[in-house]
Amino acid sequence: MFDSQPSSSARKRSALASFMFASRWLQLPLYLGLILAQCVYVFHFWVELKDLVLAAMGNEAALQHIFQAVAVPGAPLPDKLNETTIMLVVLGLIDVVMISNLLIMVIVGGYETFVSRMYLEDHPDQPEWLSHVNASVLKTKLAMAIIGISSIHLLKTFINAKSYDAQTIIAQTCIHVVFLLSAMAIAYTDRIMMNTQSDNKHH
Repeated sequence: MFDSQPSSSARKRSALASFMFASRWLQLPLYLGLILAQCVYVFHFWVELKDLVLAAMGNEAALQHIFQAVAVPGAPLPDKLNETTIMLVVLGLIDVVMISNLLIMVIVGGYETFVSRMYLEDHPDQPEWLSHVNASVLKTKLAMAIIGISSIHLLKTFINAKSYDAQTIIAQTCIHVVFLLSAMAIAYTDRIMMNTQSDNKHH
């Protein structure tokens, strides 16, 4: 008869494997820290929005704060709230929102992928992308979010193009193109891997 009890070495391997697997919970403080960072971004968003509204109503202190926030080094400050200044402030608010979205994807997707299941399948507010999230999907979505953030910064540079030298504009454009190419490479690599896995299943 075979002994159904696991050997001592097997039990030790099991205990070691369990300990190593439990180490994933060390990531929990990191995700909690990102939630605090999210709170800071929410506070920053409302401060900027409040200043924009007060500046539109003629508050001089808020107006000066807005001018300082959108100022370009070496460029003179505007003397009134114009369309360009409002656009730059709004783009800054959109930038905060996109970074906040990036944080949510990292917090929720990363926790679901690397720490523990959230069991949100029946939750009415479950994000569509979370139902099929894995490391590859998360990586691609993060790359797309970074491209969106880079696009906002590049647009702000183009709006203030006269305040920048050509070398700075070209450098920022090249960096944005590198982000685009990197995202395309990540998506293409993931597609190849998915096709390979699909072919292996058929065989």
